[in-house]
Amino acid sequence: MRGISRAILVLIIGGIITLSVILLSRHPVYQGEILVEYTDTLENQQIVIREYGLAVDSFYIITGKVGRNQTLSTILGSYGVSNDTIYKLTLASDGVFDLRKIRMGNPYKVFCSKDTTHRMLHFIYEHTPIDYVMFSLEDSIRVTRQEKPVRLQSREVSGMITSSLWNTMLDNGIDPMLAFELSEIYAWSIDFFGLQEGDAFKVFYEEQYVDSNYIGFGKIQGAVFYHAGEEFYAVPFIQDSVESYFDQEGNSLRKAFLKAPLRYSRISSRYSHNRLHPILKVRRPHLGVDYAAPIGTPVLAIGDGKIIKTGNTKGNGNWIKIQHNSVYATAYLHLSHYARGIQTGSYVRQGDIIGYVGSSGLSTGPHLDFRFYKNGYPVDPLKVEAPPVQPVSEENRPAYDSLLWLTMEKLNRIAPPDSSGTGPGGPAFSEASR
Repeated sequence: MRGISRAILVLIIGGIITLSVILLSRHPVYQGEILVEYTDTLENQQIVIREYGLAVDSFYIITGKVGRNQTLSTILGSYGVSNDTIYKLTLASDGVFDLRKIRMGNPYKVFCSKDTTHRMLHFIYEHTPIDYVMFSLEDSIRVTRQEKPVRLQSREVSGMITSSLWNTMLDNGIDPMLAFELSEIYAWSIDFFGLQEGDAFKVFYEEQYVDSNYIGFGKIQGAVFYHAGEEFYAVPFIQDSVESYFDQEGNSLRKAFLKAPLRYSRISSRYSHNRLHPILKVRRPHLGVDYAAPIGTPVLAIGDGKIIKTGNTKGNGNWIKIQHNSVYATAYLHLSHYARGIQTGSYVRQGDIIGYVGSSGLSTGPHLDFRFYKNGYPVDPLKVEAPPVQPVSEENRPAYDSLLWLTMEKLNRIAPPDSSGTGPGGPAFSEASR
């Protein structure tokens, strides 16, 4: 159900009562946890609208927002609540909600008696779009913390890359945060710095709504990315009590290494044995990849490992080297500073922040010089093929194959991102769009 309409129309025709509740998704009568109860008997016809579990018609309701430097005490005091009652509410809040966390700008509602005194009976503070605290004075002093029901709604989207994944989301009216989620799922499979014009995606996922208001997206239930002529499927599957994403072959999308050590930047210089140095103006090897990014951008360890070196040199500035296993090591140069706790001998996990982009050393501007070593020798980071982790097991394969078939069928039915129907990726994309 999408929400409660602006109007409830009761038509009385020939003694027969007919109730029509008009449902509109974006315009509820009340904001909050709203429920409608309808009883229809020969003796009584009644509609009860509840918000936060309270019968709305029984109260005089005031709405407001927490102002600058306001506390629970000052807010309640402005509605005539005595200092003694406020003190009791403060005591009742202990262990339920930290009153110091009341935030300026957050909404609240005051449920008052309907008589001329308008005495406060309940005060509702909305801490988040989902989480709220109820301060009750009606029968006894109580403080409870509750959550509004979250409604999930499925959505299917597709898009074609024209400039960046983020811009493609905006151009297609999609929550751009979905770009981050996809980059997390495909971090080990697709280099999002290397997306090409004409790459495309299809996704179906859950959107979250509270009070008919969109609050964000939930789980991605299936995706396919068309990149460099290949199809990359992502199917969520639970194995060994852990949910992860797997491809059409049953291999995990999580690999030994991330494809890049930072998110949403651009490659300003590639691996080369004969690059013109931007400062020295001489040709020399550049055995890494430069990612241009603002100073302070977090730098991530691309895999688990041990920090074997940290240092500062005139050419490389602040740098870190991580040994991942007996074969692979990585280095991160020109950092502004290290993350807390990073030192030689420390162990890090994949995705840990190890430092921040800077321009230390011999550098023309803020960037990360990222280097990859195989058996002690530098290799092109963009050409490293990392092995996948545990695939779907043989005993789970029948269940996964069924889920894979259903997911691919649903993705195939999603409209292609362009009007021609041919899309990127050649025949494979065209077939998936039918």
